[in-house]
Amino acid sequence: MSIRFWVQKRKNADEAPEVPAKTLPAIKPAETFDERLEWLQQELVRCSDLIIHTFHAGPVLKCALVFFRGIIDKNTVQDEVLRNLFTLDPDDAAKFREQLFEYKRLSVTDLNVITDPQKGLTAILEGHALLLVDGDRRMLEIPAASFEKRAIEEAPNESVIRGPRESFIEDLDVNIRLLRKRIKTPAFKIESMEIGVQTKTKVAIVYMQGICKPELLEEVKKRLSEIRIDGVIGSSYLEEFLKDSPFSPFPQMQYTERPDATAASLLEGRVAILVDGTPIALMAPVTLFMLMQATEDYFQHYVAATWIRWIRYVFLVVSLVLPSTYIAVTTFHPEIIPSNLLITIAASREIVPFPALVEAFIMEIAFEALREATVRIPKAIGQSVSIIGALIIGTAAVQAGIVSAFMVIIVSLTGIASFISPHFDLGLAFRLLRFPIMILSGMFGLFGLACGLIFIYIHLINLRSFGMPYLSPLTPLKIADLKDTFIRVPWPYMNRRPAFAGENRRRQNAAEEDEGD
Repeated sequence: MSIRFWVQKRKNADEAPEVPAKTLPAIKPAETFDERLEWLQQELVRCSDLIIHTFHAGPVLKCALVFFRGIIDKNTVQDEVLRNLFTLDPDDAAKFREQLFEYKRLSVTDLNVITDPQKGLTAILEGHALLLVDGDRRMLEIPAASFEKRAIEEAPNESVIRGPRESFIEDLDVNIRLLRKRIKTPAFKIESMEIGVQTKTKVAIVYMQGICKPELLEEVKKRLSEIRIDGVIGSSYLEEFLKDSPFSPFPQMQYTERPDATAASLLEGRVAILVDGTPIALMAPVTLFMLMQATEDYFQHYVAATWIRWIRYVFLVVSLVLPSTYIAVTTFHPEIIPSNLLITIAASREIVPFPALVEAFIMEIAFEALREATVRIPKAIGQSVSIIGALIIGTAAVQAGIVSAFMVIIVSLTGIASFISPHFDLGLAFRLLRFPIMILSGMFGLFGLACGLIFIYIHLINLRSFGMPYLSPLTPLKIADLKDTFIRVPWPYMNRRPAFAGENRRRQNAAEEDEGD
């Protein structure tokens, strides 16, 4: 085939008119009972778990129950549906339909009468049973889905010392029930929608009316309604669509597995997004200081919580700049190191054939690989492999003269510091930013380190989470909100909600007057 012929053929194919997508045929009132069943069979062809149970409720009244095997509660279908159907009057067809569709004489809650065939098909795909009656275009949607559920256990990724030990599971209704268990007020609102062309995943927007700003709620609903995706398997699918800056390494939404943390966020005026099929709740907006707060801070004594927060901030900076500072000082500014320490560092690096930058990259990449391997291998041997692997690799590397002992200490401290962040994605962001700052430090010394930190600071100043400044309440300054940032004051003095809350900012009754923003 010549190139010209192939190009012309490709061009003709591109210019060919699009074939219209297949549309589901609408069922007309004149169509028969058998034609409706045939249409459902055609739409669900090659579905071996499809059950179409046809029976007669009377001498001549034909009915059909359509559902999928395995995701339906057989006891509900047999005891509450089929058995009750035969208690109706089958000899009078008009009276039978009146009792079934208008009075819903079945011992099942949330029965729904539908006439649209597409809605009937959707009901079957969602795990419900669909009841059809000969001679009537109406269909009865019977919610009898029975999916396997995981037991409510302690959150595996968020340790608990004094707080509640319940965590979300993969069932949306159970997760909402866990929140209603904690917030017993009519102001607790839930709005639902479906996202995903193929999966039709249920998504719940949870907020507190009167506390949450209406502008924030409308922005969340607007962004969710604009999502066009084939399927939503987890909440992280939505998170990437909802970000203000999708290319920023910093997390712009907070996630948690704990219902108590979600309830506390709602009471501050934030919005929570729950996705069916995932135990992770998304919360917005979020700031850098919120990501540095752990739920345990509010269950411990305020002095201990404040001290632990200081430790977090210090080691967060250590995880970002410690390797870069070592590279810059040993390469460009050795004069600022005390003489005795400089001699020790020089002696340890005497047999190392690489510059400090290459040496740091070798150790950091090895540490990242070891950390990833620890996550992927079975948990029974994961911890032992990580400890033994780190000891063996570090000792062997020093003895072989590939890296210095000081570099092993620096990388080890940096690795420990990167785990101190309560939010995993925030720690991951600083781990990623560590490498470009190391390159700048290896090329320009402390000047390159300072430039890298300035670039990060400028990015953080311009970053937004649903319109809220990422460094709030520090930039712009909100003095009243500083009570819960670097320090955690006692609960009697935290009587106002954060500035992003709605008009109802009073958290509790206090004798003192309202403070200015």
